[in-house]
Amino acid sequence: MRRLATCRRRVLQGVAGACALAVCCVAAAAEQSATASPEAELRAGKNFIPTPVYSQEEDEKLLKLFEGLRVADVCDGMDKAGLQNIGLVSADIGPLWRDTEKFTHRIVGIAVTARYVPTNKPPIGRKETAEFNQAVGQWYRELSPEPFVALLRKGSVLVIEDAVGADVGSIGSNNILAWKLRGCVGVVTNATARDTDEIITQRVPLYYKQPGRGIRPGRNQIESVNRPVVVGGALVVPGDVVVADGDGVIVVPRQHAEEVAQYARQILEGDKAGRRRLYEKLGMPPDASVE
Repeated sequence: MRRLATCRRRVLQGVAGACALAVCCVAAAAEQSATASPEAELRAGKNFIPTPVYSQEEDEKLLKLFEGLRVADVCDGMDKAGLQNIGLVSADIGPLWRDTEKFTHRIVGIAVTARYVPTNKPPIGRKETAEFNQAVGQWYRELSPEPFVALLRKGSVLVIEDAVGADVGSIGSNNILAWKLRGCVGVVTNATARDTDEIITQRVPLYYKQPGRGIRPGRNQIESVNRPVVVGGALVVPGDVVVADGDGVIVVPRQHAEEVAQYARQILEGDKAGRRRLYEKLGMPPDASVE
């Protein structure tokens, strides 16, 4: 019996020792990870601009301050806030269509961003129909999907930095409607879109550079979602306010948005009042722009 008890003690001691060794190994690994060299961290890739997160209630409260404001008003507000020429998207990015009666082509919303890059993978090539369709579907699922859709909500503006020169229609008449269904109020891209006749008919606000005819497979890949992007020379951070109309697109950094909107509102109201008086003197009936 004594020999059996001794054996049991030795076994238990061995188990305890093994457990202690395992704990030490985990602790050492954690310490090593925590003290990883800056070079190793950089080699693994590192983002230096954080993505802020806001609630829908915060977004809605801010958007009320920008209701009805024009790009020109917001541009003046940016000047007042000391941000002259900041956030101005290149003038070659403009509206696909315009509504000069109700101004439904205008956008005021909160940025959700996505970045597509040119692919470095070989094209799918010529295949039988079933095999080609399968390859196209696989590319859409694995290389060039739309993971940003889950982030779209009421008041979102989808801002896409795409592969300029790829002649790719990442935006089309079908998916732009699906984005609208999620609450997206408009889309801004530095590049292209296809199905433009249908998008005009559907009246979904789109600001883009030029038509792009091809599908995404064989042309681009998704690189990131809700990270800072550059569109038309302007930095867009997720959560920024995006305003777009016939004058183009302007991006307001979130931290300055309230100050910008307050001054922009004064500019708009002053402009409307002055033009209403001129309308009366000229005998012109009032329209939506002076109401």
